[in-house]
Amino acid sequence: MKQWFAVHTQARGEAQARFNLMRQSFEVYLPRYLKRRRHARRTDWVGTPLFSRYLFVQIDINATPWHTIRSTFGVSHLVCNGAQPAPIPNALIDEIRAREDEAGMVAMGAAQPPFNKGQVVKVTSGPLAEQVGWFETVSDDERVILLLDLLGRRIQVRVPTEAVAAFA
Repeated sequence: MKQWFAVHTQARGEAQARFNLMRQSFEVYLPRYLKRRRHARRTDWVGTPLFSRYLFVQIDINATPWHTIRSTFGVSHLVCNGAQPAPIPNALIDEIRAREDEAGMVAMGAAQPPFNKGQVVKVTSGPLAEQVGWFETVSDDERVILLLDLLGRRIQVRVPTEAVAAFA
């Protein structure tokens, strides 16, 4: 009976391990998601492995020579429990696959904004403590973007989410 197993890959070797395992006729699943990347004043979205340094392979350990996986280029080792590979529940793989969009990328749940756009908020800690402003949006790095009246004009600032509270 075929089951899913986790394969630990070499650093940034997920794609190489996937390619080489597929060449050996293994069924391989490398879940990926879109991650925002900023570099040199540019922001773009790149496909990134959902689990860094891991992918999944489906094999029947009683009928398949699974030891060959360990010597595949890009693979560090097969995740084992003792001497036997540790199976991953099929329901887990099915759940991940159910979240994929039409491009094959796993849709990440968008963070629920703690406030409504335009809501008046107050900065509770940090260098801008006691400043009152308007909530704009949530950024992807656990920060919120606020509009504050500073020096006679509205300026966008990013502060940690936990440093902002609703203004009564």
